[in-house]
Amino acid sequence: MTDDAASLRVALGRRYVIERELGRGGMATVYLAEDVKHRRPVAVKVLRPELAAAIGSERFLREIDIAARLNHPHIVALYDSGEADGFLYYVMPHIKGESLRARLDREHRLPLDTALTIARQMASALGYAHAQGVIHRDIKPENVLLHEGEAMVTDFGIALAVRAAGGTRLTETGLAIGTPTYMSPEQALGDPALDARSDLFSLACVLYEMLAGEPPHAGPTAQSIMAQRIVDPAPTVRARRGDVPTGVERALKRALAAEPGERYATVDAFVAALSAGPSEPALPSVAVLPFLSMSADPENEYFADGITEDVIAHLSKVRALTVISRTSVMPFKRRERSLPEIAATLGATALLDGSVRRAGDRVRIVAQLIDADTDRHLWAETYDRELTDIFAIQTDVALQIAAALKAELSSDEQSRMQKEPTNDLDAYGYYVKGRHAFNEYTTPALEHAADLFRRAIAIDPTFALAYTTLALAYGELAEVGALAPDVAYRDATKIAQRALDLDPTLSDAHVTMAYLKALWEYDWDAAEAGYRRAIELSPSNADAHDLYGRLCAALGRFDQAISLQERARELDPLVHRLDVATTQLRAGRYDLAAEGVRKALEFGKESPRAYATLAWAHILGGTTEEGLTELEQAVTLASDGYQWLAQLGAAYAMTGRTEQAREILQTLEARARESYVSPYHFAYVFTGLGEADRAIDYLEQAVAARAGAVYGIKGSFLFAPLRSHPRFKALLAKINLS
Repeated sequence: MTDDAASLRVALGRRYVIERELGRGGMATVYLAEDVKHRRPVAVKVLRPELAAAIGSERFLREIDIAARLNHPHIVALYDSGEADGFLYYVMPHIKGESLRARLDREHRLPLDTALTIARQMASALGYAHAQGVIHRDIKPENVLLHEGEAMVTDFGIALAVRAAGGTRLTETGLAIGTPTYMSPEQALGDPALDARSDLFSLACVLYEMLAGEPPHAGPTAQSIMAQRIVDPAPTVRARRGDVPTGVERALKRALAAEPGERYATVDAFVAALSAGPSEPALPSVAVLPFLSMSADPENEYFADGITEDVIAHLSKVRALTVISRTSVMPFKRRERSLPEIAATLGATALLDGSVRRAGDRVRIVAQLIDADTDRHLWAETYDRELTDIFAIQTDVALQIAAALKAELSSDEQSRMQKEPTNDLDAYGYYVKGRHAFNEYTTPALEHAADLFRRAIAIDPTFALAYTTLALAYGELAEVGALAPDVAYRDATKIAQRALDLDPTLSDAHVTMAYLKALWEYDWDAAEAGYRRAIELSPSNADAHDLYGRLCAALGRFDQAISLQERARELDPLVHRLDVATTQLRAGRYDLAAEGVRKALEFGKESPRAYATLAWAHILGGTTEEGLTELEQAVTLASDGYQWLAQLGAAYAMTGRTEQAREILQTLEARARESYVSPYHFAYVFTGLGEADRAIDYLEQAVAARAGAVYGIKGSFLFAPLRSHPRFKALLAKINLS
């Protein structure tokens, strides 16, 4: 027993027998004790000595008496309080269970119904206390205890007593009332006239964390958190967890307003706003099918595709809609399936079907919005205009769709939808041709696309979207080995920054820069901020959700990663079906990973990645032979690149087939003399062979050259044998992943 505990045992004499310490907080230490008189276990909270000195026993006992009068089923009762030999203490029942903080540390985020139930019970306690004129001032997960399915708020006593001390006496202790992560802006600024809306803000922060797996604002210091909170609105909770109802999202947004006057007046009003949340219907989901080119010149097909992409981009800015990404709608260009079948495949409630005819300086566009369930036309229009009106037509189509689906637009969304990407049709022509080439994803096509984007920029140096896609093209060329990664990413970073300088509201530019910040600079905080901003600007940006999910997986935040990637799958169902399975694999959930791959294989064509993911789920789960067969199939399906071959080498080595592993290593070394092979892939095989230093040699090369998925090495199961190696730890520190 510590000296303090021993002294406390003597001080409390025969009233309470101290058994052991239960925990320490910023203001008090809590002990398990026995109430001798009533023969019951209790929790004795003892204030830190410097805090006790600042408050004084008289003020403490007066204020704690107010808290003792609170009698509510969701408030932990106060049995007793007092002063003994300089110790200021109060006594509560010993609650069997755990704190909300402990549960969040274990599960990261909670089921929707559970989180809302806990929030309602906390609100009930706070509403009662507020009616008695008591403001808690330190609502946080640590101060919520979970007992037999019920949430109970604790520590009203310390908050009241510390508030009463106030002034310089408290400041001198170096302590403050409240916790920065959950503290309202007005409390952070020292407003002495706090009211119930301050506790409401803190409650909203706690609910947000229960849903999203992290608080609305976070940072390395209290000052950075406060700065974010005052300057930037909280990221929408649906940006981090797509299954949160829009009603809950709206309620949280209002409760987290920086200005108290913009929040709900009471916690009861907040709960009322939450109550309708779980039963609210999902957002309307619209798929913009590829516009059919009716022009005589086959080359004009790229023009029709450009219109399709631009309408999708416009609609993706609307928070009240779910918009299916272009990569999932493009396979239906030829309309080889019926519209109801297409809608069912994409999970869309409405389809936009249209055609484009371009002749000289005129363009004719026919568009119709169709309800997927009833096949009823919700809206239809024919535009016969000058070609110079193309941007106005695209904007009008998007606005008409939003209106037909009763999607409410903010003034900011309307303003951004009406912004033209360029005022030069020639530049736009090169851009849409470049996008058409880019989407083929072959090395020659990517090189041609980059050239077309550069031509567009030469004509219009203010064309932000062209800069963004040029940066993406450089990144893709680096991925396939056509450009040296360090050169490609350096140039891409400069180009992406130019795009952001020209148009800070361009979601794709934020995605590109965030990706480069992670891969090139290993600046995870900046990358995360970029992805959040991209989703704020374009809630239906599937790539932003997917890449943000990959970042979270790289940092070990698997539940959050899965939530983001599930949203990416909703937005781009034909492309992002394997991402969740891959993250489940990294999280060690092999059965879930295998189940996810099987569903993906039922849905679409076979792919090397699908078989490799399934293979590792089997190998790591103990079904070695089946896994090796599947990994061999992945290698067979791969048309280029050496990732899966290298992983097969690692698998052979890990399962005792050393000779086969070394044969693959020799193959990689021979190919490296003729073409580019990432050092990252060599590291796979050497790790499997148990040659840790050789593996780390190659990983260090990969980090230096920004080659391969180096951002994922911390949690990669393929590098698990290296985790205790000092050089591997140093490498993680070098890329800010220690």
